[in-house]
Amino acid sequence: MAEEVPGLSAFVLGLRAELLGKKLEKIEDFGLGDLGVEVAQGSDSIWLFIRRPGRGGLALRAAWVSDGGFDVRILPPGADEVLRLEAESVLGRHVIAIRTSEADLHRLQLQVWLTPRAPLLIPFHPRDLYVLDADDDPARAVGRVEAAQRGVNSGLLYFRLDEPAFGSTLYVQNLTTLNPYFRATDTVPDAAVGGEWPELGYLPPTPPQSGTPPVNPLPAGEAVMMSDAILVFRDWAADDELEMARQFLQMLGIAYKALPLPPTDYRDWVDRSGRTLKDLEAAPQATRRHYGHLYVMPYPDGEYPDVMVQASVLAAVVDYGRWRGDPHPLEAKLRAGLSRFYDAELETVRRYLPNVGDDKDADAVDSWYLYHPLLNFARLALNGDEVARELLMKSIGYGIRAAHHFHYAWPVMYDIRDFSVKTRARNDDRFGQTDVGGIYAYLMLLCYQLTDDETYLHEARAAIDAAVGMRFNLEYQANLTAWGAAACMRLWRITNDARYLSQSYVYLASFFHNCEIWESEIGPAAHYRTFLGATCLHDAPYMAIYECFDSFTAFEAYLADSGPDLEPAVRMLIGEYCRYALDRAWYYYPDALPADIIAEPPHQSGVINPRLSFPLEDLYANGERPGKVGQEIYGCGAAMVFASRSHHRIEDAPFLLFCDVFVRAIERTGERALTLVLDAGETCHAGLSLVRRKRRRLPEATLSSVHGEVIGAHGQSPDRIDFRVPASGRLILQWSA
Repeated sequence: MAEEVPGLSAFVLGLRAELLGKKLEKIEDFGLGDLGVEVAQGSDSIWLFIRRPGRGGLALRAAWVSDGGFDVRILPPGADEVLRLEAESVLGRHVIAIRTSEADLHRLQLQVWLTPRAPLLIPFHPRDLYVLDADDDPARAVGRVEAAQRGVNSGLLYFRLDEPAFGSTLYVQNLTTLNPYFRATDTVPDAAVGGEWPELGYLPPTPPQSGTPPVNPLPAGEAVMMSDAILVFRDWAADDELEMARQFLQMLGIAYKALPLPPTDYRDWVDRSGRTLKDLEAAPQATRRHYGHLYVMPYPDGEYPDVMVQASVLAAVVDYGRWRGDPHPLEAKLRAGLSRFYDAELETVRRYLPNVGDDKDADAVDSWYLYHPLLNFARLALNGDEVARELLMKSIGYGIRAAHHFHYAWPVMYDIRDFSVKTRARNDDRFGQTDVGGIYAYLMLLCYQLTDDETYLHEARAAIDAAVGMRFNLEYQANLTAWGAAACMRLWRITNDARYLSQSYVYLASFFHNCEIWESEIGPAAHYRTFLGATCLHDAPYMAIYECFDSFTAFEAYLADSGPDLEPAVRMLIGEYCRYALDRAWYYYPDALPADIIAEPPHQSGVINPRLSFPLEDLYANGERPGKVGQEIYGCGAAMVFASRSHHRIEDAPFLLFCDVFVRAIERTGERALTLVLDAGETCHAGLSLVRRKRRRLPEATLSSVHGEVIGAHGQSPDRIDFRVPASGRLILQWSA
C-alpha cells in the first residue's frame, strides 16, 4: 500500500480483488490517443478502465448496484458517441454513453442515466474514480490531489499520478445536468467531488442519515442523469506550481468545451446606471452628511461611511461620466469629502471618518481595505484627479511600511497604530489574506506609472515573489486574486520576465477553482443564474456583486496588457467569465427577482428596499434565499462599470453598440462603417447588439466578417438588433443613413 494512504475502503478492496483476480468481464474496448479504454462488468459495477500502457491508469465507475447483477447490451451509439450501453438490474435501467475527443488534449465524457423500476431511495452511493498502478493495484498508486471541489463551486478534481508516471487528470462533474437528481432527492452537491487517495471522484449527495431520514425518492419510470463526468488527460504531471497552473487552466478550457453553455440575455446597464445614480442622489438611506460633505453608506441605513465605499463608488461614477462625455454632479460631491478620511498623525487614510460610533473598532484594519481605496485613488489620479493623487501620495508610504512589517504576508486584521495583529488567520487557521500581495502589487505598478519611481516597481516584484508556492491556496478573496493576475501580467510587460506571465496563471487557477461553472436550479436559484460566478471568498457559500464587477475590471486590465503569448484557454476563460458576468449580475437587483424568494427577517441581517436600484450582496447556488447579507450600496458601481465597458458610443450613430465581450479596438472606416476587434475565446461566441438611442430610429445594418461573410441578425425589434458573432477577431459593421 502507498505510504501516505491512511486506509482502504471496502470499495477499494473490492475493486482490487476483482482486478487482481481477473474477475471482470470485458464488454468493449477502444483507443483514446495513446490511452487504452476498456469497458468491463464487475460483480456490482460497470467500469471504464483508462490505462497508459506500463504507466498505470484510472478506474471510472459508470453504474453501481449494491446487490449486483446486470444484463448488459450494446446499443447503437448516438451522435459523437463511441459507445452506448444499456444495463438492466434490480434497480431499473441504466443507459451509459461515452464520448471522446482527441482534437487537443485527450478528453473523455461519461454520461449515465437511471430509470428506476420503483420510487428509489438512495441512502448511499460510492465514489466513481480510483487510481491504479501499473499492475492495476489501487493501493500502490502514488500521487497527489492538487485541487478538489470547494462548497458548491465547480465539481472538479485535479490530481496527478506520479508512480507510475501516468500524468495529470482533470475530472469535472457537470453539475448542471444533475439538477433533476438534486431536486428529486432534496440534496445539494456541497463538496461532492473530492475523496481520499486512491478513492476519488464524485460522491452523489444523499439525504442525511438519522433514525428517520428524509424520504425523497427518484421517481419510478423517469430517466434521471446520475453522472456527467468529463475527464481531460495529460501524460506529464508537473510538480512546479507555474506549469501546474498552466496545465490546469489549459485542461479546464478543454473540459469547458464539452459543457452545454447556458444562454445569455441583453441587459440594459445604461438604464440601470441612470436609475442607480438617481437613487444615490435622492434616497435618504443611501448617503449621510458629515463635516458638510456627502458620504455613501455601505448598506441602506446600515454601518458607517468608509473610505473603500467612497472611493469605489466615486471611481465608478467617474468612469461613467467619462463614458457619457459629461461628468455627473455626484463626482464633485463625493470627491470633496475624501480628505476627511486622512489621518495626518499616521500619514494614511483610515477606514472610517473621525466621528465613527463607539460600536466600531476604528483602529482595526482589514488588510485589503487599506489598499483597495488607494488602488482607486491611483486609477483616478491617472485620469488627472489631483485630490485623489494627493491622498494617494500622502498614504502610500504607510502602505509600504505595512507590507514590510508583515513581510508581504498579511494577516486578516491588524491595528493601524502599531501593526499588532488582531486576527492572524482565516477560518482554517493556516493562512491570512494570501492574495493581498496581488492588489498591493497592482497598486505599486500604478504608482510606478504615475511617478516613474523604481521603488514601486521593486515593491510590486517583491509582493508577487512572496506569494510563490501557495499553489491552489492562493485565493482569499476573488477580486484580490483577479488583481494579482493583472499585476503579474503587467509585471511581465514591464520586465519581460516570463516568470510573471506564468505566475499570473497561478492566480487565475486559484480564481477559476473558486468559480461555479454550473447553472444551479436548486430552490431559489432556479429564478436566477449562477453559471461562472465566483464565490466571493475562498470558503464563502455565496457569490457577491462587489467581487463580481471588481474582478471584471481587473480582467479588463489583464487582457489589455496581454498579447499573442497568452495561453488560449486563459483568454477564453476570462472572456467567458466577463461575458456571463454581464448577464448574471442583473439578478443581484431585487427588482429582477421574485419578491418571495428574497430573504426576510430573522434570516436577513440588513435592510432591503426593492424599490432602490442597489444590488443584493449575496446570491446562492445551494438553495439558500438571496439577500441574507443585505443590499449592497457599496456595490452599486457595478451598473456603471458594466455599462461603460459593454455599451460603446459611436459618434453621430443612432445606436449604441453593445458587446458582451471586450472590444479591443473600434475604428471608424467610413461615414457609416466601423471595424471592430473582439478579444475573447477563439472558439467561443459573443452577443453583439445595436441598441436604439432615444428619439432615434435603428437603421438598416450589415455585419460581416473580414472575409466578407454576412452575419445575419438572430433577433430584431424596434429597439434592438441582435447578432451572435465569433468572440475573437475582426468584424465590419455598416449601416444606412
